[in-house]
Amino acid sequence: MSGLDVPLTPLRFMARAAEVHPDRVAVIDGGRRWTWAEFHQEVAAFARALRESGIGPGDRVAFLGSNSAELLAAHFAVPLACAVLVSVNTRLSPSEVAYICRHSAASLLIGDGDLLDGLDLGQAFPTIREVVEVPDQSGAYHSTASAVRYSDLLTRASGADFPWEVDDETRTITINYTSGTTGRPKGVEYSHRGAYLNSLAEVQHQRLVDGSRYLWTLPMFHCNGWCTTWALAAVAGTHLCIRAVRGAEVWSLIDSEAVTHLAGAPVVLTTLADAPQAHPLDRPLSVTTAGAPPSPTIIARMRKLGAEVVHVYGLTETYGPYSVAEVGDDWATRPEEEQAELLARQGVGMLTADRMRVVRRERDEAGGLVDVTPDGIEMGEIVMRGNTVMKGYHRDPAATEEAFAGGWFHSGDLGVMFPDGYVKLLDRAKDIVISGGENISTLEVEQALSSHPDVTDVAVIGVPDERWGESPKAYVVLAVGAETSSEALIEHVRGRIARYKAPREVEMVTELPRTSTGKVRKGELRATARGTSPMAVQG
Repeated sequence: MSGLDVPLTPLRFMARAAEVHPDRVAVIDGGRRWTWAEFHQEVAAFARALRESGIGPGDRVAFLGSNSAELLAAHFAVPLACAVLVSVNTRLSPSEVAYICRHSAASLLIGDGDLLDGLDLGQAFPTIREVVEVPDQSGAYHSTASAVRYSDLLTRASGADFPWEVDDETRTITINYTSGTTGRPKGVEYSHRGAYLNSLAEVQHQRLVDGSRYLWTLPMFHCNGWCTTWALAAVAGTHLCIRAVRGAEVWSLIDSEAVTHLAGAPVVLTTLADAPQAHPLDRPLSVTTAGAPPSPTIIARMRKLGAEVVHVYGLTETYGPYSVAEVGDDWATRPEEEQAELLARQGVGMLTADRMRVVRRERDEAGGLVDVTPDGIEMGEIVMRGNTVMKGYHRDPAATEEAFAGGWFHSGDLGVMFPDGYVKLLDRAKDIVISGGENISTLEVEQALSSHPDVTDVAVIGVPDERWGESPKAYVVLAVGAETSSEALIEHVRGRIARYKAPREVEMVTELPRTSTGKVRKGELRATARGTSPMAVQG
């Protein structure tokens, strides 16, 4: 390796922040605070403790926790030890968590005490050698499981600190699991290089600047917090950790801690706008949203409060955000309603991403992808490629090959291309329901409902939801003579899969509309649910 060829890694952001701004506050988690020098020291000890605990290069470390200083530290400490972080969605059921730990072959499981207590840490977790509990915001421990305390883990640290670098920038830094929208969740591999570049894109497009103060209303487990776990270190900003998004608390912190940035799904924006504490802002606040299509209405409401809304779009497979609805030079001269409509589009590729394309199903004579007409009308599939697209699916080469057919990653999302080069999402080819920023597989919900003895037929679709963006709705055909209620069916589903995946509405019908081959006509169900013909999803 020459001096002109240094592998890229977001670890450098932490090292630089501690070097340049050692006394600046890096992390606030409840009553606990760290400067960048102190946090740098803790992360270094964490990495050495992992190595002393038997974690070697390439080993996977699973983390099941809410937003905390410890989960943030793991984003640096695990790769610093040359291992791979697997940050697990805290809303998954115990069986789903167990599957992810088995599939990733995680050696160590770190997590919040209450979440660990909800797991049966036995045969379902055959690869886990040790379990570690992290403290709550007060520094206290609560787990009754046979877990080692995080503070005790740190005492194992010995020897010299590891260099804040990586030998190979294509080395896997994290594995993030999809929500199982087509069956079992897939493990999406991120590289050090991709994480570095996407972090810089977040700095640019989220408008992060030296010393930004970022409130963690976005789960860190979601695409590594859209890479903001690393991006904020690049500007030596301050992380403000919160364990749950509640309107009163968020507004209190915005005011008392001079918050400059936050992010989340549209439901977060709705929570803020609907809170009794909502008020016009007296300082700049940048709010980045994605995870579900935001409506122009909620964008307009946030802008009326004085917030700058940044709308981004992407998938787990693209390190989170891949595109941004970048504001055009003449947008400010247009009516507010039109500006909100423009901002609700998915936009254009970010600074470190390639140009986003919308392609037809058919190929050209050479087998290449064919772009749709950029008229805002012809629909096709959104495809991406470049440094901020995943390495591939963990232990699934067949799915990886299929996803990259034609040399571009196929999102499965359907959209249109406008003459100005901006993309707008219309529908989801795989019938994904995106609710509160979480992907929900209609097939998974249908299977859970079908397991009820009184259900003979079922179909699940996504319907617009003012609070969550979308929510699942089920159409159910009951067995003859059955009198099961909608509430009972919803509770039945909640007992089998993660509670947030359960339908919020169940409608009993005598039969489902089907094609001649037996497939349910979901487009017809969507039209019925909306009381109109099929329409484009805003955002």
